[in-house]
Amino acid sequence: MTKTAYALALTFLLVIVATAAYAVQSPPANDRTLANLQTAFNGESNAHARYLAFATKADQEGYGEAASLFRATAKAEEIHARNHAEEIKKLGGSPQAKIETPVVASTKENLEAAVHGETYERDTMYPEFLREARAVGNTDAVRTFNYARNAEAEHAKLFMEAFNNLDNMRGKRKTYYVCTVCGYTTTNLDFEKCRSCYSPKERYEAVS
Repeated sequence: MTKTAYALALTFLLVIVATAAYAVQSPPANDRTLANLQTAFNGESNAHARYLAFATKADQEGYGEAASLFRATAKAEEIHARNHAEEIKKLGGSPQAKIETPVVASTKENLEAAVHGETYERDTMYPEFLREARAVGNTDAVRTFNYARNAEAEHAKLFMEAFNNLDNMRGKRKTYYVCTVCGYTTTNLDFEKCRSCYSPKERYEAVS
């Protein structure tokens, strides 16, 4: 074998070894989406528990409308968790959530915390998860992340309105409507199809 042929063969062998090593060390792209789904599932599961605890506190303090909003949002987060769980299973995973004991303060403080949490998911967490899911072409993950992001955007708005008008939210409860497909939450059904997932409005559930 000539020196040139030997050098080419050695180079080719090194490329094969390097490629194999990279394949072993670098997880499949979908693994990152699976990890993101697990993170989202855990977050939504904890949000569900947290908002139910916030609802109880709001009832104790006499803020019936705020309690209704927390319950409606808890229902939406439960739907998001369910959707994420379905996609986790499709990727061969098992949904895992570590439910932490909610930190409950006054209703005013709880609303402020809710605004921060929903804003983070709307502006940071879900946009990042969506980019990564689109990069690997996982359309199912894109759909569940998009459903959640759209709902969190509306939740952030509703929580901010409640925070700014808490004094007017005392007394009786208020009815909210939650899409059982995507979790979108609203105060009225002045449409034929869901603004987020386009399901018929009959798929909405009243929560108060």
